[in-house]
Amino acid sequence: MRLDSRQEAALQAIAESFIAQHKGDPVKALKEMIVLNGHLQERIDAVGAPRRAAR
Repeated sequence: MRLDSRQEAALQAIAESFIAQHKGDPVKALKEMIVLNGHLQERIDAVGAPRRAAR
């Protein structure tokens, strides 16, 4: 995935903010992000499952 400099700067700011919310601990922030992504993937799978089954 390639980002232009504007996108990279925005992503960097969001990442720094997320890490700051975890008292500056990037490992804690990463662990929470993994958990959040897992929850989102479960929701996506649940919403997408009926459409896939109907095909």
